[in-house]
Amino acid sequence: MGVFFIVLLVIIMIIAFSSIKIVKQSEVYIIERLGKFYKVADAGLSIIIPFFDHVRSVVSLKQQTMDVPPQGVITKDNVTITIDTVVFYQITDPAKAVYEIQNLKKGIEYLAITTIRDIIGKMDLDETFSSRDGINTQLRVVLDEATDRWGCKVDRVEIKDITPPADIRDAMEKEMNAERNKRALILESEAQRQSAITIAEGKKQAAILEAEADKESRIRRAAGEAQAIKEVAEAKAKEIQMVYDAMKNADPNDKLVQLKSLEALEEVAKGDANKVFIPFEATSALAGLGALKEVVSDKKVDRKTSKAEKDDKDE
Repeated sequence: MGVFFIVLLVIIMIIAFSSIKIVKQSEVYIIERLGKFYKVADAGLSIIIPFFDHVRSVVSLKQQTMDVPPQGVITKDNVTITIDTVVFYQITDPAKAVYEIQNLKKGIEYLAITTIRDIIGKMDLDETFSSRDGINTQLRVVLDEATDRWGCKVDRVEIKDITPPADIRDAMEKEMNAERNKRALILESEAQRQSAITIAEGKKQAAILEAEADKESRIRRAAGEAQAIKEVAEAKAKEIQMVYDAMKNADPNDKLVQLKSLEALEEVAKGDANKVFIPFEATSALAGLGALKEVVSDKKVDRKTSKAEKDDKDE
């Protein structure tokens, strides 16, 4: 009896352990009952019936990566290049991923290879290098639509490398070097042109400023000379007026008036200028001197006439 109970206890423990399943986080169990899909066991504790239920597959819900082997493809201009691609995908329906396709990874790989060949075959070599983002987008869209019925979502497709043949690569390197040299020459010539323009503009501005400064200097010099001539003329006019006033107050005779006029003209002619300018005030003064002379002469005639008449009366 004791042995029977021990055997029974062992059988019960085996059945218990077989019926209890602990599912890890980010994983699910596909449970079948009598060979038919029964349920999807989520993370945590799950109970199954031994001998009736069993775990068909363990499916990861994490985002997964698949490196597609490098593939040789032919471009539109008949150049064979090698493309290395990586696919990022995630299972959204574990039951479909298990029952709708025999091998999900192989299906994605083959689908990616055929899609890459179809897309690259419509492009030239240069376009494949400049359109990586476009190629990635087209690949992702096609793969995502095709794998949707497999319970899978393709998040991203990235082209890791595009390798052309050795002779094409050498030709491209030479072309790139020639293009770099061309750009360098263009930039150098543009810099020289800009430098020449800047220097010429600077000289032009300097010449303009120098001409304006010379013009301003001449204008100021001429204004100063004109002011000096004016002041000298005014001073000489004042001297003549003073002489005239002195002569008028001294009751001058004819000879004295002529002498003083000549002396005044002589003083005027002693200026530094080549020409003598007699201001209007000076001519007025000289006219006054002439009028004074006439007055003096008339007085002398009147005196002589009066004296002669008196002598006649006396006789």
